[in-house]
Amino acid sequence: MPRAHRVLPGFGLSLGFTLAYLSLIILIPLSAVFIKTAGMEPARFWHVVTSDRVVASYKLSFGMSLLAAAINMVFGLLLAWAIVRYSFPGRKLIDALVDLPFALPTAVAGISLTAIYAPNGWIGQILAPLGIKIAFGPAGVLVALIFIGLPFVVRTVQPILEDFESEFEEAAASLGASRFQTVRRVVLPALVPALLTGFALAFARAVGEYGSVIFIAGNIPMVSEITPLMIITRLEEFDYEGATAIASVMLLVSFVLLLVINSLQGWMSQRGRRVS
Repeated sequence: MPRAHRVLPGFGLSLGFTLAYLSLIILIPLSAVFIKTAGMEPARFWHVVTSDRVVASYKLSFGMSLLAAAINMVFGLLLAWAIVRYSFPGRKLIDALVDLPFALPTAVAGISLTAIYAPNGWIGQILAPLGIKIAFGPAGVLVALIFIGLPFVVRTVQPILEDFESEFEEAAASLGASRFQTVRRVVLPALVPALLTGFALAFARAVGEYGSVIFIAGNIPMVSEITPLMIITRLEEFDYEGATAIASVMLLVSFVLLLVINSLQGWMSQRGRRVS
C-alpha cells in the first residue's frame, strides 16, 4: 500500500519541533523563575510572599480579575448575541470596535481610561458629585480589566452563535417552551463551554495586565497596588529573588485556577454530549 501523502512532516519530526518551540518560548522561561526562587531560604521566601503589602496585591489582582472575567462573560454574551442575531445600523462598526483592545497599546488604554474616569474627566465629573470614585482606586482596576478582557469572550462565543441552528429554538417554541426555557435548556448548554473558555482567557489576560492598569489604579499601598507592580518594584530595587518569588506564587495560583476552569469546561462538554 502506498504511503498517504502528508503536507506536514512525520510525527517524530513534528513532535520534535513542537517540543523545542514550546521549551524555548514557555518552559525554559518559566523554569528560570522557579530555579531563581529555589535559591532563596524558605524563611525569606515565606516572608516575601506573605507580607501584608504583597498579600493585599494578591487579593486585588486575583479578585478583580475573576470579577472582571465574570462581568465580561455576561455582557460579552449579550454583545455577541446582538452582533450575530440582529441587523442594525452600525453593526459592522461595533463588530470591528470589539477588537480595539487587542490593537490598542495598553499604555494608551490606561491613559484614555484615566482621562475619562478621573474626577475631572468626562464621566468622572458626573460620578464625583454622587460620591462614586472610579479612577485611582480598586474600581479603576476593575474598569481597566473589563476593557481589556471583553474581546476574548465575544470572539469565543460569536462563532458558536453563528453556527448554532435557529431550528432548535423554533422547535422548542413549537413545543410550548417559553423564551426563558428556550435560552436555559437549548441555547445556554451549547454556549457554556465557549463561555468558560472566554472566561479563562479573559481571566488569564487580566491577571498579568500591567500597562492599562498602572495609570488608572493610583497605586496606593494596600489599596490599589496590583501584583505585577509589586514584581516591577522588586526589580527596580534589584531584589531579583523577591521578584521571582512573587512571580512564582502568582504563576502557581493562576495555573491552578485555569486548571479548574478547563476541567469544568471539559466536564460541561462531556455532559452536553451525553445529553444530546
